[in-house]
Formats: sequence, C-alpha cells, structure tokens
Amino acid sequence: MMSAPPTLATKMASEAREAPALCLTQLHLNAQLMAQAGQRLRELAPPFAATLARGSSDQAAGFAKFLLETRLGLPIVSHAPSIGSLYHATSTHFRDVPLIAISQSGRSPDLLAAAREAGTRGALVVAVVNDAASPLAELAEIVIPVHAGQETSVAATKSFVCTLFALAHLAAEWSGDAELLAALTNAGPALEQAAGADWSAAVPLLRHAEEMLVLGRGPTLTIAGEAALKLKETSRLHAEAFSSAEVAHGPMTLVGAGDPVLAFGPLDAAREGLRERLADFAARGARVIAVGQPEDTAPAELALPFAANVHPIIGAIAQIQSFYGLANALAVARGCNPDNPPHLNKVTSTL
Repeated sequence: MMSAPPTLATKMASEAREAPALCLTQLHLNAQLMAQAGQRLRELAPPFAATLARGSSDQAAGFAKFLLETRLGLPIVSHAPSIGSLYHATSTHFRDVPLIAISQSGRSPDLLAAAREAGTRGALVVAVVNDAASPLAELAEIVIPVHAGQETSVAATKSFVCTLFALAHLAAEWSGDAELLAALTNAGPALEQAAGADWSAAVPLLRHAEEMLVLGRGPTLTIAGEAALKLKETSRLHAEAFSSAEVAHGPMTLVGAGDPVLAFGPLDAAREGLRERLADFAARGARVIAVGQPEDTAPAELALPFAANVHPIIGAIAQIQSFYGLANALAVARGCNPDNPPHLNKVTSTL
C-alpha cells in the first residue's frame, strides 16, 4: 500500500468523505417529501417516465432508469436537453408524464429550457437538485433536494453520491419497495466503511496508463460510467465505460497485454458471467482491477477491498464512494489537480 502524502488532502477528497453522513441526513429531511412524491406518482400511473441531465447527473439518471425499470416495470427514456433547448421539438406525449430533471446547480441553460418546454407540454417536472433555490427548482412541481451542501471542487463527489441516494429513496417510495427503504435506512455503516476503504493499491497499475476500460452491469453500469468520467476529468486518462456483457461485442478487441481494466461487480443477478469475462481479460494479459463478490473478482490481478454483504443498490453506491478516494490519489500521482481540472467549470453553460 502506498502512503498518503499531504497533497492527497484536496477539496475533492474532503468533500467526498462527507457523503455518508449527508445521505443519512437527507433521508431524514426528505422522508415526508418522498412519501408524498411516491404517492402522487403512483396515483398518476404514467405510461412511461423520462430523465433530463448532463455529465455526472446523466450517470445518475441512468441509475434512476435502472431503479425504476426494475422496480416499477416502467419504461424510462432519456430526454436530450437539445430537443427542448435547440429544436423545440418536445413531444406532446409528455403530458402527465414525470420528467426527472437532475442537476447539481439547477442553472444550466439547456436543462432549464428543456424542462420549461416539457412543462408547457404538460410534463410533471421533478427536480432532483442540490440547490433548492435554483431556477430549475423554481419551475418544477416536485423538488427533491439532495442536501449535499456547498461543493467547491469542480469534480462532483458528495453531490453525486447524495443524488444516487435520493433517487433510490424516490424509487423505494414510488414502488413500495420496503426492502430497499430499509436498506437505505441502515446504509450508514456500509457507506462509512466504503469512504474509509483504501484503494490506493490500484494507483501503480494506473499511474502511467493512457487508456483503459471500466466495466459495470445492472446497478453498477452507471457507476462505471461515472468512474470513467472522473478519470477523464481528474487524471486526463482516456477511460471508457461499457457493460461487462456488451464489452465482448467489439471493445474487448482493443485490450491487450498490460492494458488496465477496472470492473465494478454488481451484487445482484447482473453478476452472471462476470468472473468468466474477467478471466478472459486476464488471459490476454490485461491488468484487471475489480471490486465485488470475492468469487467474481478471483481472476483479477488486484481485488479491491469491499464489503459485499449489503443490498445491491447500497453496494453500488458504496463502490463509487470508495472510487473517489482512488480517483483523488491517482490524479495527484499523475501530477493533476482534481479540484480544478483544466477547461472545466462547476456550472456548464450549454445552450
């Protein structure tokens, strides 16, 4: 294990560490709101729902899609912001359909324009946002604050974890999933353990990498997507995320001896085939780093510490919580500043 030099104490690291406590506070503060939202959405009984987001928030939207499709059997479509902001072509079929708009700041012009136009088409705009006083919150009918507090590092960490937690809470109330609601209530120890997990053993395997694959499936597919995005943002490392099932349909041919592969193993039915896939990568000389059930990660060169005896949704959130520590350590090792990546801003003003 590598020692942690003082330079690891970045804003990104300290803000990520706040997430477990903030999630539990959020659960308490949002309890009545979520129960009411769940009841309203059940009564609405829409034929489908939609998400609206960019960047890390769009990875969170993918998490919402997985949650709602598996628990409600409700089709979820991704509403591209430009459909409303540039083309003004929002479908009239959005009438009485929930549009879940996810944003940390609630201020991106394209999201605001798209949400506003969807509202004029009769959509029920649900804002999942860190700033409850933002313009996005003002135009929404249902506002779900994620209660992450101020986040100063450009790389989102605690706001992303808190957003996943809020979406899981909404899904639990909407679907009446008592098991998931209980898992969220008791998630504190798992998230705290994840925040303290030391994944720095992966730094030497990734320090000089130029490109890599990040794998997930089911509840961890968007975890892989967020991890790949953070590797690009904070370490200037070209990382691409794929489903561990889909990666065999082409991208796998790009990986050879010495190439790193990071796998986020799901804890539910999506585990099927993961061990065999990792063994395939290892057989061709890839440097496989994996987290998940011990039997699934056995072919990996490095199995990262992880408590796998948790609810699959809590497990997925815990994996990204642990990853942020690795992302921070890797960025510093590669001479990058994760708090201020070049060419990026906290609020992206896309039209």
